[in-house]
Amino acid sequence: MRALVVGGAGFIGSHLCESLVADGHKVCCVDNFSLGNKKQVSGLINSTLFSLKEIDATDNDGLDSVFESFKPEYVFHLAANSDIQASAKNPEVEYRNTYTTTFCILNTMRKYGVKKLFFSSTSAVYGDKRDEVLDENTSNLSPISYYGAAKLGSEALISAFSYMNDISSLIFRFPNVIGPRLTHGVIFDFIGRLRKDNTALRILGDGHQTKPYIYVTDLVEAIVQFMDVSKGVTLYNVGVEGATSVTRIADIICEEMGLKDVTYQYTGGEGGWKGDVPKFQYCIDKIHNAGWKAKYPSDNAVRMTVREVLKEG
Repeated sequence: MRALVVGGAGFIGSHLCESLVADGHKVCCVDNFSLGNKKQVSGLINSTLFSLKEIDATDNDGLDSVFESFKPEYVFHLAANSDIQASAKNPEVEYRNTYTTTFCILNTMRKYGVKKLFFSSTSAVYGDKRDEVLDENTSNLSPISYYGAAKLGSEALISAFSYMNDISSLIFRFPNVIGPRLTHGVIFDFIGRLRKDNTALRILGDGHQTKPYIYVTDLVEAIVQFMDVSKGVTLYNVGVEGATSVTRIADIICEEMGLKDVTYQYTGGEGGWKGDVPKFQYCIDKIHNAGWKAKYPSDNAVRMTVREVLKEG
């Protein structure tokens, strides 16, 4: 298969590229390197199955060139803003990097007759519904962040393009993804802060924010396992057993760094920032019944990731 991975030099995308190449697929990685970087895919550079192109997914001419030359059979769309706090200050980040990338990719697929798509969505499309168990049939989706809104808008575009152009689309809604080569997020931030000052740790919110954390290799295995779907849109919640609080993450990091008597300094409030959903209940029965289950529960994924980030320096 000829697989185009848009956003392939990012955290999740780089792991997906590795998995696809390992399975013998020919992979073209497209990235603008605003968040991803060449180091993430350095282990693939010498593979005859892998190519890397610096193209922005909102650049229609650039997309045309790669579709014409590479002739992809499957598009994996992971290009998006992943720094949710940054977009809270500037919503144009989401409009360009999350929503517009989706339209441009879909429109290019339409022009070149490409019929298979994977899209990485998010639990943020549900909004703040902490008293509900969120499954794929949950109605009244009402995201409270620009990130969640742009992802939900992207899902709507995929629905329309899939129907109008007989595209087979797989959408995963997943929570926080962590693991080797992590580039941002609470684990990355906490370790950075403690390396600068190992006596005190600033924690956004009240520390009770509790979310499931999925290990990146578990997510990639699910993508590969379910990537062949029928025409139209196939949607799955993808998650793990358990959830981990922000304070528990801090505890695990301190344990792994051998730090004692660290003072936690909470900024207060339920969420870490405006638009942050502090807690949610995620139903993953559908994907479990389809034959996939994450290997690593949330706490295990956090501890493994902490060890990887510390090892990577």
